[in-house]
Amino acid sequence: MEVAKDAFTRSGANASLDDIAKDAGVGPGTLYRHFPTRAALIEAVYRTEVEKLAAAERKFTEAVPPIEALRAWMLLFVDYIATKQIIAPALNTLVGGPSKLYEASRDQLSGAIEALVNRAIKSGDIRKDLDPFDLLRALIGVSNVASTPDWQQSARRLVDILITGSRAIK
Repeated sequence: MEVAKDAFTRSGANASLDDIAKDAGVGPGTLYRHFPTRAALIEAVYRTEVEKLAAAERKFTEAVPPIEALRAWMLLFVDYIATKQIIAPALNTLVGGPSKLYEASRDQLSGAIEALVNRAIKSGDIRKDLDPFDLLRALIGVSNVASTPDWQQSARRLVDILITGSRAIK
């Protein structure tokens, strides 16, 4: 999945599947057995990215203080959006559209940010009236301004602004 993600990031959704197989150290037949279509591979990359983002919530919660966990997860979310933007055109070609795929990911991501925000509220780092879904919406907005090549650096700075604006007034 990581090789495919890197290939799609470098070359877009039309990256060579044969090159992906070669870079992953498998034959084309192996790749096509597991992912019979380009759309299947792209969908698997997307699902893997969502799962990694959801799992990161648990990892950050165990490893760092609440506010740092929230910030780290938000920065990882920016990277997730970058991947999603690259493969979105291909996801949109899925039979029936990507709405079910996005719906499932929305639940996972909402749950992750809700757990992080609630933990930060409980610790006193974040204001009590912060709605996790509002923060997720703001983060999506920050990440969807990909009109310039340096948008990810800008989005990372804006994550810090969101964190600062979410802090509890002491």
